[in-house]
Amino acid sequence: MKDAMKKHNHDPIAVEQEEWRKRQVKGRFKQLLTISSPIFILLLWEFLSRTGLVDARFFPPPTEIVGTFLVMGTSGELFNHIGISLYRIFAGFLLGVIPAIILGLIMGLYSPVRHFFSPLIMALMPIPTLALLPIILIIFGVGEVSKIVTIAGSVFFPVIINTVAGVVNIDRIYLDVAKNYGADSKNYFFKIALPGSLPVMLEGIQMGQAIALLTIVAAEMMGANSGIGYLIWTSYKAFLLQEMYVGLVLISFFGYLFSLILRGFQNKLLPWR
Repeated sequence: MKDAMKKHNHDPIAVEQEEWRKRQVKGRFKQLLTISSPIFILLLWEFLSRTGLVDARFFPPPTEIVGTFLVMGTSGELFNHIGISLYRIFAGFLLGVIPAIILGLIMGLYSPVRHFFSPLIMALMPIPTLALLPIILIIFGVGEVSKIVTIAGSVFFPVIINTVAGVVNIDRIYLDVAKNYGADSKNYFFKIALPGSLPVMLEGIQMGQAIALLTIVAAEMMGANSGIGYLIWTSYKAFLLQEMYVGLVLISFFGYLFSLILRGFQNKLLPWR
């Protein structure tokens, strides 16, 4: 019997299965921890609000916020705000990300271009995009374009900086090999710079989507008559705090959802990471 147990302990297949089982258990435990923290906060919030330990006028119970969400969703008002905000976010995000990636790759590959644009980027990056909103409104008016441009401007800088950093940090040996094999500019761009910079570039895109959500809320608060930011601001001014919390929860939800989507996209593009 001891020999059989010894044989089992040294069986590679059995050892691998045991390791796989441990990883599965560990993964489920991590998922449980991920889910438990927001549930705990919501339950604590509900308890404190219902028992009067916090003022329910300012912190209404989550169950009442859910009820308000259902009422607003049934009327169609809520989904109108969501649709408008999502359109602005996606349009502004693409308008900021695509030029940032293209220019970032070019700057990373060609030193003269990098030295030409770097001072401009370093000078403009510290200026909050919302501080430029009056100028954007003067140029593009108070319509949709100004809000999309505002989001694009806030997304542009983290993406271009990370893209340039990703290209510059590519191991020199890849560039030398490509040069020895007579690679043209197109090959440098698509087969070296783009895949080589992807890990750092995607981190910049991840950062950009979070900034886009922050920007859209502020932009809609300052100059809009629709959208989630407008909903939050008008609800606050009218002291309709349950509706205000619906808007805040929606922003939080979309931030988490977009982050998951980008992480999944990153895992597909970079499976080795």
